[in-house]
Formats: sequence, C-alpha cells, structure tokens
Amino acid sequence: MSLNHIRPWRNIYRRESRQIMVGKVPVGGDAPITVQTMTNTLTTDVKATVAQVQAASEAGADIVRVSVPDAASSAAMKEIVKESPVPLVADIHFHYKRGIEAAEAGASCLRINPGNIGDETRVREVIKAARDHGCSIRIGVNAGSLEKHLLEKYGEPTPDAMVESGLDHIKILQDNDFHEFKISCKASDVFMAAAAYQKLADATDAPIHLGITEAGGLTSGTIKSAIGLGNLLWMGIGDTIRVSLSADPVEEVKVGYEILKSLGLRHRGVNIISCPSCARQGFDVIKTVEILEERLAHIKTPMSLSIIGCVVNGPGEALMTDVGWTGGGGGNGMVYLGGRQSHRMSNDEMVNHIVEQVEKKAVELEGAAEAAE
Repeated sequence: MSLNHIRPWRNIYRRESRQIMVGKVPVGGDAPITVQTMTNTLTTDVKATVAQVQAASEAGADIVRVSVPDAASSAAMKEIVKESPVPLVADIHFHYKRGIEAAEAGASCLRINPGNIGDETRVREVIKAARDHGCSIRIGVNAGSLEKHLLEKYGEPTPDAMVESGLDHIKILQDNDFHEFKISCKASDVFMAAAAYQKLADATDAPIHLGITEAGGLTSGTIKSAIGLGNLLWMGIGDTIRVSLSADPVEEVKVGYEILKSLGLRHRGVNIISCPSCARQGFDVIKTVEILEERLAHIKTPMSLSIIGCVVNGPGEALMTDVGWTGGGGGNGMVYLGGRQSHRMSNDEMVNHIVEQVEKKAVELEGAAEAAE
C-alpha cells in the first residue's frame, strides 16, 4: 500500500494541464513527470553526441535536448535521431530555418526562444514545419534573453515580463491552430523563476517545463535547483524538468530523479537513507555509502535501503525500508529485510552482502510488478 493512502499530508496535488506528446513520451496530464537533460558535445560530432544521449538514457533520461546552431548540426541531427533511444528536442536560437531543418531531420520537439527566434512570420514557418513533421514545440522563455520591447516596458527582466513573453507566443501558436506545445520561463534567480512559474501556471493549461537556468556547478547548482524546482513541484507545478548544471549531463539526470524521489513524485533505482555518521558509528558510514552508490547504480527497480551507523535511529529507519543495515558493536551489524530483523553479519562482509540482498529484493519486486500486470 502506498504511504500516501495512510498519510494524506504526503499527497501532492498536481496542477491540471493538457497532455502533449514528445515523440512517444507523454508530457502533462496524468503522465509521470519526465526528466530531461541536454548534450554538451558538438552536435556535428555524431558519434560523441549519440554516446552522450545513450548514457543519459541509461541514467533514466526520458527526453534529451540537442543544440542545433547551424546547418551542419541540422544535417547531423538526422543521423543522431536514427540512433537515439529517446525522443530528441532540437534547441533552436536566432535562426528559424534551423527549426525547419530539425523538424525535417526527425526531431520530436522544437525548442524556440521568443526572445531571439524572430517575428511572427518566421514563427509561423516553424509552426508549419512542426505540424508537417509531427513535432511538438516548447516555448522557452529565458530571463536573460527577453524581447527588447518587454525590457523597455518593464525596465529589467521580471516575472511579469517573462510571463507576458510566453503568453504572446502561446497566442501565436493558438492563432495558427497549433496546440502541441509546452512552455518554460527560466531564470538563474530562484525567486524570479518561482514567481514567473506560479503566474504562468495560473495563466495557461499548457504543460510546464521546469528549470532554474544556469544554476551552477554540481554542488551549488544541485542545491539551487532542489530549492527552486522542489518548491514548485511541491505546489503541484511542473510536468517535465531539466536540472541545468555545469557538469556531465548524466549528473543532471541523477539530480532530477533525486528531486522527484524526495517528493514521492517519481521512483527509480535504490533510494539510500543514510546517517551523516558520528563517533557512535560502528563502521565507516560515509565510505560504505559511497561504495554502495556505485555498486548499486545498475538497479533500476524502485526500492529503499537504510545504512545507519548505530542503534539510535537505525532500527526505526530499517523498519521502513526494503533492506536495512544498522551498525552495532563487536565489528558486526544487524540486517533487516522487509522491515524486520533478519540476521547479524560481520562488517567485513557488509558491502557484498548488502549488494546481494538488494539485487535479490529487486528481482522479487520486479516479479511482483509483472504478476500484478
């Protein structure tokens, strides 16, 4: 039974939105919140870009965005699409013809920036290409590239300016009877982004793509994104997310899932609950968790594992996880399975034994899920 059925204060009521398709992946409506990332290779380097897309997919990315800055990249996009295991979004800036070429190359979605894509005539041509080739569109508003007239009107980037930009482009799409679109309004400032997204959520029923743009490096960017995206998701806003980090795209995917897992919105792989360690620990908690994260990275089945250094909180945490280890004295600890004490084990055999138990439990859970279907 889901804990949400017995603990109503854990429920998050998602904002109602239309559902669109990005390739074969549904976004919005009652679909799971999808996790995205973006390649940082030269798109013209087909081999490197495909490898990065595949690595992101293996990490759990549902959708991957690829930059299309020039005609050579459009040509490469056609080859990348053929080998991609997930739908690809073509990132279009400055030149509307790149959007037309990307649609022809097989992109599943076109990301256009109202601040630099050009006038309404050019947008109409991109819309026609998207319709002709079965693409959806993301209207990607960014505080750092707002239209000149809006900057003159508001004096600087503001949440109202960002939302006005997005709604202006929504009107263009709707006036052309195009409704397969989602929208984002990103800023590097958490407060500005959060305020803009809240206003946007009230103004449209389109699916919303969440992101704190240019969030920073792995540590600082993760924290900023967790605060910004976490609060919006907690309010029920957001249908697809991208964590923007100056780091490997795989790390963006990992962080995205961790944010969703922490809110109970999406589950994938092993959720490790571990203590920060102190003088009471019966083993090296920090090193053990580091090793386990690496050795259990291949597990995709949602499940929980508690690794607690002593008996203060260990038994209580272990009662609520699929597999648990609580440190004790004498160089050994207690193994919990299914929330119950099972057996003691030497700390020396700890890591291998936990990996074995987690893999065994994953097989059991997969079997139960298949039987339920």
